[in-house]
Amino acid sequence: MSLADLSLDHWRSFDLPTARRVAHEAAERAGGRVTAVETVEHLNTPLHRVRIERNDQEFALIPGGTVALGFDLDAWQPTPEQTADYAESVDQGFGYGPALRAHLAQVLSPRRSVTLATVLMAVEDENLTELPADMPAVLAARGLRMPSSDEWEHACGAGATTLFRWGNECPLDRIPYGDPDGPQNQPNAFGLRIAYDTYSTELTSDVTAVHGGDGGESVCGGYGHMLAWLPLATANRNPSMVEFVYGPDGEHLCEDFSTRPVLTL
Repeated sequence: MSLADLSLDHWRSFDLPTARRVAHEAAERAGGRVTAVETVEHLNTPLHRVRIERNDQEFALIPGGTVALGFDLDAWQPTPEQTADYAESVDQGFGYGPALRAHLAQVLSPRRSVTLATVLMAVEDENLTELPADMPAVLAARGLRMPSSDEWEHACGAGATTLFRWGNECPLDRIPYGDPDGPQNQPNAFGLRIAYDTYSTELTSDVTAVHGGDGGESVCGGYGHMLAWLPLATANRNPSMVEFVYGPDGEHLCEDFSTRPVLTL
């Protein structure tokens, strides 16, 4: 089995010495060095986290394989608190539809199965230095590329089927901005700092989606607590922000957007 074909399920079966060996193989192939291999608890099983430094930038190993992405609305039930909070937003004129489920159907990607290669993905997103259309060439000069939307979503959720990468619920007594103790500030299962700031707008190679935030639209607009957290949902493609980024208002902007470089193994 090649490194690129390593599946998340297979990766979970490795003991720590095997994970270290694979980490060093990936680092050698990438022209970098292993800086950390640790084991954390994720989805009630051990999961190894790998960090590799290459050209002063840290990357995490993201095992691929055939994985389930998107959010299964049929299998989800909102809490009474989530329903009530969204109802308050609707009363103020916000949201897509009268119920939270209808809103989510408009902003989340559908449940689906995809097959992805194992890659190295930057632990931190980085600001664009050129317009979105020019960034592939900028990254290619460094031996990198933009992630696909599916790769971003898989890297964020790490196999979790919940609304957010940390679970189905979010704090409804506050908004995520300026909340240093919130779950969004913890590294995700793969060790990425991802879906952490609603003011962030991460771009991928897919021009029909943006990830990780809505540029602060929901927070600044006072949409309500539930709607303020939803831009951080793993499967949220933030359609209103897509219209801005790739429409006439955003076509000459780059400094307000970021991307998360990927190194193909």
